[in-house]
Amino acid sequence: MAWRFFFLAKSHLNPNPKFPNPRSFSTSFLKTKIPKKLRPKRPKPDSPRTRSVTPDSNKIPHFESLLHRDATFRFLTKTKEFLSKQPEQVLRLDDAGKLYRELGFPRGRKVARSISRHPLLFTTYRHSDNKIWLGFTGFMDQLLLEEKAIMESMEEDRVTRVRKLLMMSKNKRIPLSKIYHKRLIFGIPEDFRDRIGKYPDYFRLVVEDDGKQVLELVNWDPSLAVSALEREFLVNEDKVKKAFKFPVKYGKDLGLEENDVMKLNLLNTLPLVSPYSDGWKLDSWSLEAEKYRVGIIHEFLSLTLEKRALIHHIVEFKEEFSLTRQTYEMLKRQPRTFYLAGTEMNWAVFLKDGYDENGSLIDKDPQVVFNEKLYKFAQTQEEDLSPEFREKL
Repeated sequence: MAWRFFFLAKSHLNPNPKFPNPRSFSTSFLKTKIPKKLRPKRPKPDSPRTRSVTPDSNKIPHFESLLHRDATFRFLTKTKEFLSKQPEQVLRLDDAGKLYRELGFPRGRKVARSISRHPLLFTTYRHSDNKIWLGFTGFMDQLLLEEKAIMESMEEDRVTRVRKLLMMSKNKRIPLSKIYHKRLIFGIPEDFRDRIGKYPDYFRLVVEDDGKQVLELVNWDPSLAVSALEREFLVNEDKVKKAFKFPVKYGKDLGLEENDVMKLNLLNTLPLVSPYSDGWKLDSWSLEAEKYRVGIIHEFLSLTLEKRALIHHIVEFKEEFSLTRQTYEMLKRQPRTFYLAGTEMNWAVFLKDGYDENGSLIDKDPQVVFNEKLYKFAQTQEEDLSPEFREKL
């Protein structure tokens, strides 16, 4: 027994007394895990939420980048809209942390993190109630006044856009809530509902039995019943002829040459059906009905500020514009005019004619110019500002 004790004690002796016992050192300072940034990313599961609506080989980078920009500034656009509706344009930070959908920040993240990314536009302060509140900076207040002036100057243009939407609709009437929810893509102001009374010759507001408010067209204006395609046809006939393609099915035994096929398809494509006609009366599965629906979407996109819209924006008016469930397949058949970007669950439609070869809008609305300026300020940090500019804040 004593021998066993002596053997165990001897095993713990330091064989080299010149150096400390290695057991006295700690290895806790060693990095035993790979940093998160260096870990290989797990591939995202293949699903409609992640699957691209357009194959990588056919993607147009400048269109895809616009959707990425929208995602980058989602917090800015949503929080700006939400705060603007508040009585004092302020919100308690504790309450803001629960409104991730309304304010556009990721669920489970702290709202303060999103606020800190835009120091020129949003600020937090401690109120007399000892609570922290979220609000606009003084510089942002100046920008909002500038935007309000733009809205006032463009009121006549916005009224015309709403009139054209009503003229395209099936019964010349659209629920007011639909126009309000999608007002931003047309540049329609927040208080448009209050301005309807100023235009009794154009609009009539009807309250149905269930309390739903519906906006109706009062007078038909033939001068407005001209689509963007029809105006373009007068300027560049060949361009409009190539805008759409409704191919004719034929047997290979006919031996048609490429030029003959183009002429045959052109006979099938023209004439187009005006979106301001009664195309909703056509047989839903006929060629003419598809031409009508393609024309509806083309005109709808031409009325938007950025010549593009999410599919949810378009489907919102499916009853008024007689759209079918085959809208996605219908648009895929017209790659010359439309470009689809995003994922299968949430994709957008771009009107190619509205952009130049560099991906910039050909005709920029004043509201679009303002939004681009706002995005630049949103990316600016205080330390990047010149001393003269800081004094103005």
